[in-house]
Order: sequence, then structure tokens, then C-alpha cells
Amino acid sequence: MKRKRDRIHVLRLGIQAAFVAFILVAAVRHNTSAVETPSTHAYCPFGIVASIGPLLETGNLAPKLHLSTAVLGVGVLVGAILAGGAFCGWVCPFGTLQDALNWVRAKLHIREVTVPARVDRFLRYGRYVLLLGIVYATWATAKLWFADYDPYYTLFSLSWLFEFNLAAHWPAYLIVVSIVAGSLFIPRLWCRYLCPLGGLLSLLQRISPIKVRRNAQVCIDCKRCDRVCPARLQVSTGQAVTHDCSMCLRCTSSCPVPGALELRLPQAKGTSATPKEVKPA
Repeated sequence: MKRKRDRIHVLRLGIQAAFVAFILVAAVRHNTSAVETPSTHAYCPFGIVASIGPLLETGNLAPKLHLSTAVLGVGVLVGAILAGGAFCGWVCPFGTLQDALNWVRAKLHIREVTVPARVDRFLRYGRYVLLLGIVYATWATAKLWFADYDPYYTLFSLSWLFEFNLAAHWPAYLIVVSIVAGSLFIPRLWCRYLCPLGGLLSLLQRISPIKVRRNAQVCIDCKRCDRVCPARLQVSTGQAVTHDCSMCLRCTSSCPVPGALELRLPQAKGTSATPKEVKPA
């Protein structure tokens, strides 16, 4: 079992590193190539969501977006329906950065800031507020309004490296620095409280058939799964993780009992109890 867990961990790290490298190489090419190449916007699936208004009104994507954005966006949304939040835990470069910061915090023995349960539940609605606000603002202004403040684009476009302009872009720099600094103390700060795409994927994940499922009959309630979950979900309290899960599989890898916690489809009727929803701590 340990070898299997290690292989999954290495595979996930390899996939995350590959996507980060791809985005960074694309950003360097866009900033240095004499021939026009796609910007970081072209590789962000959220563009299709932000473009809902322009698409309904004119049939076109918001400015700065490429057809690849629509293809990626549809793919991610369909993937969320089928396999939950795997994009967040295996692909998203900003999620990878936050995982890396969590690793740094542990190595430096920096104390994690524990968000009280009630505050945590309230703050998670911030993703939905941002989602609705960005969709409306993009529709009303007929431009990719959020691009000027998007921490993912600010950081991974590398514009701060090739065309640093504090006077013009200080709000974007301040936002990304604040989120990166905060993520060093609060695991996956951006994903849990602010990411509009993560909020949408969390809603779609509720209907996904593939979930991390707990077998209460063999679970020993050791709470290891709760402690390692980067989203700080109470995995040990229910029978299925229904939302906010990034499918990182750290919970299943840490589980000491075979069959107690698995990523799988629901069992046939009559073979298990109706899954209880796993909510944030």
C-alpha cells in the first residue's frame, strides 16, 4: 500500500510540475518572441465563464481571449461534472503554488493560522460573490475586467518580470503578494475563499459520481485524513466528500486502514448507506 501511495504522490507532483513548466515557458515565449504567441489568458479556463455575458449578447468571447480558452473551459467544466475538482488538485498552477507554500510552512515550522469553523464557512461564500461579480462586470464593461487584478495572471504571465510597472499595476501586485503571503499561513487560502472558478467547480462537484468515499464500518476515526486535507475538510465525519475537494488524494494516502477511504464510484443500492455530505471544518 505504501508503494501505491508513493506512486500516486509522485505522479501528482509530476503532473503539477509539468503544467507549471508549460505555463511559464508559454509566458516567456509571449514576452520575448518576435512572433506573436498566445498569452497566459489563452490557457486559463475561467475565461469561458467570465464570457457568459458577451457570449449571450454578441456570440463572442470577451476581448483578449482565444478559442483555446473556450475549449479548455468546457473541458474543465465537463471534467468537474465527471471527476470533481481534479483540475484544482492536479493541474492549476496557482493551486500548485499554494501546495508548495504549505510545504514550505511545514518545513520552516511556521504555525498555521486556524480559521474558526463559523468564519471558515462564511468566508467560503467569497468565491461565489467574486464569481457573480466578475461575470456581471465582464458583461457590463465588454472587456475582461478581472484580468487587471487576477493574481493567477499577474504572477504566471511574468509581466512583472519583463515589464514591471509599479505605478500602473500596483493593485494587482498588492493582491498577488497578499494572497501568496496569506497562503503561507492558511493552506490554499485562494482556493478556499476567493477563487471564482473553484467556487463553480465546487458546485458542479456535488453531482460528480466520482468522490472520495469513506467506509464507516472499517474506519477507526484516527482523523489523519482531516489533518492532511489542504482544504481543511472534515473527511472523517461523513461517507462522501461532496464539494470543495481538490482530489489531491492526500487523505486516501494517509489512511492507515485498507478500504476505509477510497476514490470510487457509488456502490449499488442496498450495499451502503446514503452518503452524508462532508462539510468544511
